Amino acid sequence: MARAYKPLLISFVFSIVVLGNLKAQSNDFSTITVKKTKDFYLNGLGNATAWKNTSFTKLNKKLTTGVNYSTNFKILYSDSGIYCLYVCEDSLITSTLREDFADLYNEDVVEAFFWPDEKSVLYFEYELSPWNYELPIIVPNYNGKFLGWRPWHYEKERKTKHAATINKQGDKIIGWTAEFFIPYVLLSPLENVPPKTGTKWRANFYRIDYDKGGNYWTWKPTKISFHEYKKFGTIIFE
Repeated sequence: MARAYKPLLISFVFSIVVLGNLKAQSNDFSTITVKKTKDFYLNGLGNATAWKNTSFTKLNKKLTTGVNYSTNFKILYSDSGIYCLYVCEDSLITSTLREDFADLYNEDVVEAFFWPDEKSVLYFEYELSPWNYELPIIVPNYNGKFLGWRPWHYEKERKTKHAATINKQGDKIIGWTAEFFIPYVLLSPLENVPPKTGTKWRANFYRIDYDKGGNYWTWKPTKISFHEYKKFGTIIFE
């Protein structure tokens, strides 16, 4: 399938989002208020004007091995879909896969899980690698037995939009940035979609990094796997 965006290599001096100056919200709460926006273009830099209207939320590191990188994310919604931005501090990119729908979770990746209807055991999972390869799937999860299903007729208005940038200071890697847009039509037939003002979804946000072994960051902690959807936090649409 044709890719909507290509990964970028960008020098630190031209990067708008500076890792060391991020102001992230406290991670002490289980709820995020998602502000509404008009649709906007994603370039993988995280510098669109729309992002200035909401704050970063910090992901907490789950394991103590490896290096202690910072990870922060933002989320917005529009009349047509959900926008997410991740800014990941890093010094070594572990990402060799060069195709969509691969097992991206075995390498550096960011992930978002959306569970719109708590009466159902279906939720949506999205993964994006530093090289801008994606894994969008619907997951049925019956008491811990789950399997991901790929979208059918994944084209036109059903396709996501995504962009990723590897940030460098000179020749030194200092991190990577990921942005993606998930259209509501891709989430069909999940209930409680599209959201309205006051709508509540359960959700969780993650990062995996493979420097010096596997390292994990989460918004809401899980014990066994990322698929413990009953432990997800709540997002409320403004």
